[in-house]
Amino acid sequence: MKPDEVAGVKPKPSTWLSGLLIGIVGLYIALLLGIPVVNIFYQAFREGIPAFLHRLTERELLSALRLTVLTALVVVPLNTFFGLCAALAIAHRRFPGRALLLSLIDLPFSISPVVAGLMLVLIFGRQGWLGSWRVIFTFPGIVLATAFITLPFVAREVLPVLEEAGTDQEEAAKTLGATPWQIFWRITLPNIRWGLLYGVILTNARAMGEFGAVAVVSGNIIGRTQTLPLFVEDAYRSYATGSAYAAAVVLSLLAVVTLVAREFLERGSHSRRIF
Repeated sequence: MKPDEVAGVKPKPSTWLSGLLIGIVGLYIALLLGIPVVNIFYQAFREGIPAFLHRLTERELLSALRLTVLTALVVVPLNTFFGLCAALAIAHRRFPGRALLLSLIDLPFSISPVVAGLMLVLIFGRQGWLGSWRVIFTFPGIVLATAFITLPFVAREVLPVLEEAGTDQEEAAKTLGATPWQIFWRITLPNIRWGLLYGVILTNARAMGEFGAVAVVSGNIIGRTQTLPLFVEDAYRSYATGSAYAAAVVLSLLAVVTLVAREFLERGSHSRRIF
C-alpha cells in the first residue's frame, strides 16, 4: 500500500491528464461558442463601423429591438413577482399539492418552446377555447409565450436560498412584534437578494433571446410582432446578412452584459458567505 493511501490521502491525478481534460473542455467551448461569436462580430464589422452603425438604425431592426425590450419590461416584473411568491409559499408552508406545484414550475424546462407556443395557439387561437380574446399574433401573445418560458428562473433561484436560511430569524422578529411587511423588507429580502437578482438576470436574458415559442404565437409580422431573434432569422433568410449579423451582435452584447452581471452577483454572494 502507498504512503498516501495509508495516510488516507487520495493521490492527485497526473498533470498530463489534467492538462488533457482542460484542453478538451477548452476546444469544445471554442468550437461551440468562441468561433461562432468571433465570426458574428467579424461578419458584422467586415464592411466597417459606419456600415454597422447604419444597419443598427434600420427601421425594422429598431422596431424589433423595441418590441424585445418592451416584452422583457413586462415579463421580468411579472415572473419576478410570481417566482418570489411561489418560493415563499413553497419554502415556508407545507400544503397539499406542494410537489405538484414544484413540478408545474419546472414544466418549461422539460418541454420544447415550440410545443409551448403551439399549446398557446390551441388555447388562444381562433378555434381555441379562449379564441375570443384575440391573443395570438399580438403583443399579449408574445408576452404570454415569453412568460411561460421564463417562469421557473426566479422561483428556482430564490427557493434554495430560502430553504438554507430557514425561518429562525423571521420567527424571532415576529415574537418581537414585527409586522409581516417589516419581516419581509428587513429580514427575508436581504437574505435572498443575491438569489433574487440572479433569477431576474436569467429571466431577462431568456426573455430577450427567446425564439421558438415566440415564433409560433407572434406570426413574425415585420414592424409589429417581430422580436430581435425573429428579425435575425428573417433577415438572414432574406439575404440581408449584414443586418442579421448586426442584430446578432446586439444580442451577443446583451448576453455579455448578462454574464458580467452574473459573475458580479456570484462574487458578491460568495463574499457575503465568507463575511
